[in-house]
Amino acid sequence: MHASSHKERSAAAPVARVSRMAAALVGSEILQIAGEIRALKNAGAEICNLTVGDFDPAQFPIPLELRREVVSALEQGQTNYPPAEGLPELREAVCRFYRRELGLALEPRNVLVAGGARPLLYVAYRTLLDPGERVVYPTPSWNNNHYVHLAGAEGVAVPCASAARFLPTARELAPALSGARMLTLNSPLNPTGTAFDAQTLREICALVVSENRARRARGARELFLLHDQVYWKLCVAGARHEVPSALVPEIADVTVYIDAISKSFAATGLRVGWAVGPADVIERMSALLGHVGGWAPRAEQRATARFLDDTAAAERFLGTFRAEVNARLARLHQGFEAMRQRGLALESLAPEGAIYFSARIHPFGQRTPAGTVLRTSEDVRRYLLERARFALVPFRAFGVETDEGWFRLSVGAVSLAEIEAALPRVEAALAELA
Repeated sequence: MHASSHKERSAAAPVARVSRMAAALVGSEILQIAGEIRALKNAGAEICNLTVGDFDPAQFPIPLELRREVVSALEQGQTNYPPAEGLPELREAVCRFYRRELGLALEPRNVLVAGGARPLLYVAYRTLLDPGERVVYPTPSWNNNHYVHLAGAEGVAVPCASAARFLPTARELAPALSGARMLTLNSPLNPTGTAFDAQTLREICALVVSENRARRARGARELFLLHDQVYWKLCVAGARHEVPSALVPEIADVTVYIDAISKSFAATGLRVGWAVGPADVIERMSALLGHVGGWAPRAEQRATARFLDDTAAAERFLGTFRAEVNARLARLHQGFEAMRQRGLALESLAPEGAIYFSARIHPFGQRTPAGTVLRTSEDVRRYLLERARFALVPFRAFGVETDEGWFRLSVGAVSLAEIEAALPRVEAALAELA
């Protein structure tokens, strides 16, 4: 029998060509918006681009010492496959780093290295969850709905309110945790730039511990906590990063931490991340990662190990880096608060960490100079892009089903001067609405 022609195959239903999982997979709305902005900028438009959770190296280059170590490792021929679990020297350096900075006592068998945080998040989902098992996650949050789909799990979203800085409480989570296999948290939080206080996180951890005591008594599978802390080095002055197993030590045996140099050291493209957790879970995550091959490059791993041990260099970099990130966040907050006080339809949350600023822009029902009525966040987003050359991402891209006009603004790819220039354009565009 001859193979069907391409023309004949393409006449079949598209779903028949791929798996049901792939057919139903939703693309990233953030990347779609970023692609739109990139096309406009390539065409010559000057836009204050606050859409992507990345760093423009022209604004935020990686630490000089880290760059030198990468170059040195490459010059020494460090270009072959690394061990599947990561270079021993990096796993040991992560242990020292966490002991020194977070007070956590670890061994290398508790650490798995990969090509950034994303592969580790995926591998954690696939390692801890069987198809159909339940994952509880707050919204807004980054990509949990997509990882749930990839793992064939059941997602339970817990909506969080702006009054609580979009962070869940133990009381809100408790009804959803019965029967769940995993709870995922992120602090400082993408997309809101807010962070857990000690009391709130302690109560959540105590809830997980209590749930697991009851499960162990009846021989049921435990509830795990997946804690993404990739932004923990970027807390603003006065805010403190809280660590679950430092607050409630008993939770350590069911907690997997996700971290990387991507955000803390502006090194998104170097692709070095790590998971920290119970040795038996880490070993299975490593086995899965070995089949996927999502390893961090050897040269970058070696450089990261040396940089993490160079505490003076890291602190010098972070001193300047945090100050520049926080200056951008603070200017956005000041600008939006000033506009709110002048009667415009917006509000914002004071930044607490990460590279994100949360703002509510809700001139719903008002009419643009062209006669268009703004009814949704997408309408507002497009209006500000066209009229003010100001690009941002609605919270609907982060699993939020309601449309109250909240947006994420990311400062990693813009200068303070660009923000200063853009704020009057935003105010003028909103003032033109009738």
